[in-house]
Amino acid sequence: MHSYFISDLHLTPERPAITEAFLAFMAGPARSADKLYLLGDLFEYWIGDDAAPLIGAEPVLRAMRELAEQIPCVFIAGNRDFLVGQQFTEASGFEILDDETVVDLYGEPTLILHGDSMCTDDIAHQQFRQAMMTNQDWRKEFLALPIPERIQSALEARKQSHQHKANISMEIMDVTKQTVLDTFTKFNVKQMIHGHTHRQAKHEYLVDGQVRNRYVLGDWGETSSILTASTEAITIENSEISD
Repeated sequence: MHSYFISDLHLTPERPAITEAFLAFMAGPARSADKLYLLGDLFEYWIGDDAAPLIGAEPVLRAMRELAEQIPCVFIAGNRDFLVGQQFTEASGFEILDDETVVDLYGEPTLILHGDSMCTDDIAHQQFRQAMMTNQDWRKEFLALPIPERIQSALEARKQSHQHKANISMEIMDVTKQTVLDTFTKFNVKQMIHGHTHRQAKHEYLVDGQVRNRYVLGDWGETSSILTASTEAITIENSEISD
């Protein structure tokens, strides 16, 4: 018995090898799992369900649907694809969960989230979350724009994101330790799994006299990052992605 967790593939037609690796995973290894959890930033950007064909999403959605017909599949949106909607849900067959959701993982309550909500030292990103990601009025206004305008906006946002990363330290873009500790306390769990930071690792904390574990998924680039959770252990492995 085992479940898989993946995140931060940032799929785009500009990097077809990653898409091919994802499709191969979905058609092969993923089918052996009890459940698949996808924790956000599946796509480099998502500007609305109606624009899916323009970013080459149809083969991806088809592969998701085929897997979801075999095993339960869960999706939590990230900061790149937070605009997924009902059409995405129907096309993919994935159950959409709120960011920061506690699930039963083989008897252990486990917090699953994209991870950016804990990067509280990154003020610019938190302002983005408040102004856009969690702002329903902004979402409605943006999705009402013509698709070409949305595409241009997404490209500009990518450019600004790259500039922001170039001008800020890696430490600030990582999770804030106190926020992590507060999150463990808030949800009263002993383990959490997230992506976003691309810093694949296992971190151990002592909170209220109990050991708590934070598992971080890596992104998909030169290699894939796949977390396997079973009744015995949680492990993270990488496989090479060839061009």
